[in-house]
Amino acid sequence: MISIITAIRNGFQVNRLFYDYIAKYTYHPYELIIVDNNSHCGSKEFFLSKGARVISNYGNFSYPYSQNQGLAIAKYNYLCFLNNDIIVSPYWDKHLIESMQVNELDIISGCGVENMGSFSMTRRYSRKWKRIKNLLSIFGTSTINLITMHRLMYGNWEKFCKKIYDTNKFKVIEGIVGNNVIMTRQAVEILGKWDERIQGADFDLFMRTKQRSITFGDIRPCHIALDVYIHHYIRLTLRRNKGKITYVDKGNLINLNDKWTTAELESLHPDNALGE
Repeated sequence: MISIITAIRNGFQVNRLFYDYIAKYTYHPYELIIVDNNSHCGSKEFFLSKGARVISNYGNFSYPYSQNQGLAIAKYNYLCFLNNDIIVSPYWDKHLIESMQVNELDIISGCGVENMGSFSMTRRYSRKWKRIKNLLSIFGTSTINLITMHRLMYGNWEKFCKKIYDTNKFKVIEGIVGNNVIMTRQAVEILGKWDERIQGADFDLFMRTKQRSITFGDIRPCHIALDVYIHHYIRLTLRRNKGKITYVDKGNLINLNDKWTTAELESLHPDNALGE
């Protein structure tokens, strides 16, 4: 059993597509925990109708605060923190958990246009996605438009994902892709919760695991599974909200540089650790 934790703030069409692929492609039995940050588009009601456990907030809270809310009620050992603007691949959870077991990892992400394991491939796919997104995003985020973007990018999604899997089975690299982070309960026991002061909590998580691995050696740094591809719509949510996002807990938020020194930032992460 796995716990899937996802924070949302409006975006009904994105949320419905996210759910459709989770329901279609998730291998293991799962609970879906939705942290609703005061949506007014019908998304909360939609997820309730699908049997999700919904936490209702009175306003828009930051990413780490929302994730910790979901974590507090999650039941199972594998904790999957997923953005709502992604499309998962077939058997995504099965393959990621198998990779964690083979590579002795407690925290892993699937790859995507943010990082595909090589600079040239990442640049090629990232540029292709930017062309498609920039062209079609002017038509909005209707379900048809989102599906069209995805189809133009990959063609047959299942064949694309199978090729990625067959080519890179069990291959990992050190790093993190923040739109999907899977960790074991043991990782939480070692590291503690998400740092609620850091909106860029995925990168902070990588830094914490890297530092902990060097200092104590009881956990390995975050890694990216190159055999599991997750599509990310990247910033379409920001565009929908015209880039104006405020958080109820903004007074609690600090910058990464307020927590980590320049020397730590330079020494603890490789170039491929940066997620999005």
